[in-house]
Amino acid sequence: MKEIFIDKTAMFIDRISKRLPDDVLEKLRAMSEAERAPRAKALYKCMLDNVSLAAERSRPLCQDTGLVQFFLKVGSSFPLLDDLDDCLTEAVRRAYVSAPLRPNAVEFPSERNTLTNVGDGVPFIEYEIVPHSDKLEMTVYLAGGGSALPGRAEVFPPSVGFEGIARFVADAMVEKGINACPPLVVGVGVAGCMATAAKLAKHAMLRVIPSSNPRPEIAEEERILKDILDDIGIGPQGAGGSSSVMQVSMECAAHHPSSMGVAVQFSCWAFRRGRIIFDRDMRATVTSHGGIEL
Repeated sequence: MKEIFIDKTAMFIDRISKRLPDDVLEKLRAMSEAERAPRAKALYKCMLDNVSLAAERSRPLCQDTGLVQFFLKVGSSFPLLDDLDDCLTEAVRRAYVSAPLRPNAVEFPSERNTLTNVGDGVPFIEYEIVPHSDKLEMTVYLAGGGSALPGRAEVFPPSVGFEGIARFVADAMVEKGINACPPLVVGVGVAGCMATAAKLAKHAMLRVIPSSNPRPEIAEEERILKDILDDIGIGPQGAGGSSSVMQVSMECAAHHPSSMGVAVQFSCWAFRRGRIIFDRDMRATVTSHGGIEL
């Protein structure tokens, strides 16, 4: 059972390094169709050609194959609960060879590359235990270095309000958004401290496209933020155009009366994230990529 889980997870990592999730690909096609600026339109064509060639030749979508991150909703009765850390780490090692994935795990402060995509704290694994369940719902994200460059977190007095949050996010976009290979997916978190805000921002960024926060007032702020970031005019790969982001997603938690943590996380156009569900017998259902069977 353990070997089946490891092999299927390694295969899934391999596949999502080479294929965009259905929602992201659909959004890119829609943005390409809507774009009227010739240079921006040409760059969308390059991206979509890249997607086709990666699938056709079974090659990773980007030379930066990222660091592997796992976000788990795991049932308290899932058979491999006690072994997940070891299983997922081994799956990353195997995917590094099979895909192949560029070795990106570099230890600090020696700056030694482990050459396996595994190292201290890598892969990153986050757990949410689901009582009375024997299933595992897993989101896998290949976190590229370029798209992480604009990410930041800070604590503000709550008096800055939404205007201050918008300025903070826009400044991050202006400063390093081009380096992150737009059009981008943007996650924003607001909470009681920087750490919680950063976690919420990552979860927001991983949401399905299109989606919006269930709270209408937050959904409206997402829409306004997207308009602000598009109006900056960076466009695909910094070439200008009508759109710079695929989606802005925002997640919020209560904060202290005198302080408010705000964080922003970005993902590049090659948004390599996938979702998969395992049952107790290790049967796998891929929900993010149509046509992938494990």
